[in-house]
Amino acid sequence: MKAEKIRGLESAELEKQLADMGETMFRLRFQMSLGQADGLKKYRETKKDRARILTVLRERAK
Repeated sequence: MKAEKIRGLESAELEKQLADMGETMFRLRFQMSLGQADGLKKYRETKKDRARILTVLRERAK
């Protein structure tokens, strides 16, 4: 997800997406622990998207 798209969303929507991403990351970590390596790319991408959302939320908090 691009930062421009993230900035276009409302804070409530971003909070909801953060919660969803946390659950997704948990599931992907579980899959990787079972030896399914295809979750690694998705995990990395989700982690970066989560960081982008947190950055935008912190910018708005100022």
